[in-house]
Amino acid sequence: MRQNRIGQRIRPLKVSTITTRRRELAAAARMAVKAGVANEALDSLAALLNPAVAEKVLDAYWARNGDNPKLFTVDLAGRFLSIAKETKCLGDVDCERLDEMRRDLDEHRPEGMTDKNIAYLRQVLTPGVWSRVLRLPLAMMATARSWQSRMPVKAAVTAQLAVAIVILTVAPVRLANLTSIRLGTNLIKPDGPDSNYWLVFPEFDVKNRVRLEYPLEEYITQLIDEYVYDFRPTLLRGRNEDWLFPGQAGRAKNKTSLSGQITERIYQATGLRMTVHQFRHAAGAIILKKRPGEYELVRRLLGHKNVQTTINCYIGLENIQASEIFSKLIMEQMGGTLEAAE
Repeated sequence: MRQNRIGQRIRPLKVSTITTRRRELAAAARMAVKAGVANEALDSLAALLNPAVAEKVLDAYWARNGDNPKLFTVDLAGRFLSIAKETKCLGDVDCERLDEMRRDLDEHRPEGMTDKNIAYLRQVLTPGVWSRVLRLPLAMMATARSWQSRMPVKAAVTAQLAVAIVILTVAPVRLANLTSIRLGTNLIKPDGPDSNYWLVFPEFDVKNRVRLEYPLEEYITQLIDEYVYDFRPTLLRGRNEDWLFPGQAGRAKNKTSLSGQITERIYQATGLRMTVHQFRHAAGAIILKKRPGEYELVRRLLGHKNVQTTINCYIGLENIQASEIFSKLIMEQMGGTLEAAE
């Protein structure tokens, strides 16, 4: 019996599906060779799905598609990840990189929001739900303070997650950028130690090659400083590093670990199950609810290269926005009717 990475039984595929997958992989191998990969280097499934090779294949397909990738190219990124996980031909780190490619290409999916993300945004746009997320970092930091003397490591991790969440609520960056934040490089105080932080990423550090800059409010600055000076030293364990979220052996914290902990803490505290990437969807939906049609504003916040990408991402929200506007118009008319009746 074949099992996946977590020990679950792999369901057998239909013959037609197996044939289709073989054709896709064979076509991907041919595309890799066209993109400059040596034919003899493609000696295994792991070699083809290696992130460095997979990225060349996906970029080549995208270049052939034109300005925006076609659905096949978008789906192929997910296919690569699924095959790598099910066959266990790649390790966790390589699978994380494939997952980043999949998420980035998903932003260009032609049909817009998936049913899963639409359901998620219904929760986000429900009054009271997002405010619970916004209040969570302050509550978590209060908990970290109460634990610090008795459970210093647990307290430091809680403070760390509080800072990660508060940053994502105002600067919804990709997971790769979140984990790579460096003090003094990406997190800076332009006017000296008494000024507020700015979170900055030069274009060469961003997937879309778009420079990102986020000025942070005073309460966020205070939260970060408390974590940096009172809790982060526990996680450094005597090392001298500039990672905002330090991991082990001089590296930044593992993406899978940080992402999973953020998702779990938010779900436990608010009942909302969301990934780091879904902070981006929430940000766009919240802006468009208050300012319908202002896709350019969303584009700038999220760092999309062009506004059509942003529009494609949020297809499906128009009906929600139209319904809310119409409902308010009806309530206004009802108010006038009730006043006349009185």
